Amino acid sequence: MLKFILTLLLSTSTLLVLPPQASSAKPDPSSTVDQRRLEQITARGISFLRSKGQQADGSFSGETGPGVTALITTALLRSNVPASDPMTARSLKYLEGFIQPSGGVHQQGTLYRNYETCLAILCFQEANEDGRYSEVIQKADAFIKGIQWDDGEGAKQADPGFGGAGYGKHNRPDLSNTTFFIEALKAAGNDADSEAIQAALLFVSRSQNLESEHNTTPFAGKIGDGGFYYTPAAGGTSQAGLAANGGLRSYGSMTYAGLKSMIYAGVKPDDPRIKAAKTWIQANYTVRLNPGLGQQGLYYYYHTFAKSLSVLDLDLVKDSAGVHHDWRSELFDQLARLQRPNGSWVNRAPRWYEGDPNLSTTYILLALKYCQPRPPKA
Repeated sequence: MLKFILTLLLSTSTLLVLPPQASSAKPDPSSTVDQRRLEQITARGISFLRSKGQQADGSFSGETGPGVTALITTALLRSNVPASDPMTARSLKYLEGFIQPSGGVHQQGTLYRNYETCLAILCFQEANEDGRYSEVIQKADAFIKGIQWDDGEGAKQADPGFGGAGYGKHNRPDLSNTTFFIEALKAAGNDADSEAIQAALLFVSRSQNLESEHNTTPFAGKIGDGGFYYTPAAGGTSQAGLAANGGLRSYGSMTYAGLKSMIYAGVKPDDPRIKAAKTWIQANYTVRLNPGLGQQGLYYYYHTFAKSLSVLDLDLVKDSAGVHHDWRSELFDQLARLQRPNGSWVNRAPRWYEGDPNLSTTYILLALKYCQPRPPKA
């Protein structure tokens, strides 16, 4: 284990599947994505949601609750569809109907209070240029902090679930919900050193396959590859399954989500946790599948992949074979190939609702924002 940690500390911070444009020579990342083509593909996705996705009450896939509508509206707003547009105005009005006296924004009696409220915070903050949602966001911020997995829920700091957030139906936190939780806290104005974010960081650290002072769970050293899994709580779960020694297998979407969450929580690039995650990414870089899960959760993966690499401020990813990847260009070309004739995207592996073109299209619109060409560096 000591040898592994020393290897991580000495490894480069740059980031195995080699897409067609991969090259050992460094490409210029400032002009590799065609802006006009990106705008056309984005417009076709928005057109699909406008013509096919929205229901009469303003919702998108409303049978799933307000969470999907909040996420879609966020994607539309970030794609330069203004809050005054009839489509987004209707969806915002729909979401306002779920504001609860408690400060939460969710269905009554739902088991998804954290998920729905966190996505609502992200959405309302995106639409809050005139301050119309400031009070709603403030109250929702207090609400999600109140349901964080901590002393109030009977979880002591030594509990593997401490600091996390999750679905009520499983009675334990998970990394996906905790990622949304941290993003919502950040959007609501919390600093990286806030008590809630630092408690969440403890849970995120315990969801990583890395034994350290931050992670002494029974799973920490069993695999030790630096990737992340779903949850160490309640006996531990990885959607990628168990290793022969009982370790929880790392997989792509959670590794990028965990890495991004650590950056938001103020963990520095030279921290062993960040280095370990980058080492895992170096060995598993791909835009073809969700490493460890294949096609399952692929569109969620695309979003977390793009956002995490953007948060890391990386233009190029250097894989373990020494090949440099212009990840924006490679991801964009892949997403363009996957777009359907009607402008939507849909995962042929429908797990986690990705068979719903509304949700899959939203993940891709969010990912496309991070494919924007960057200006040349001075």
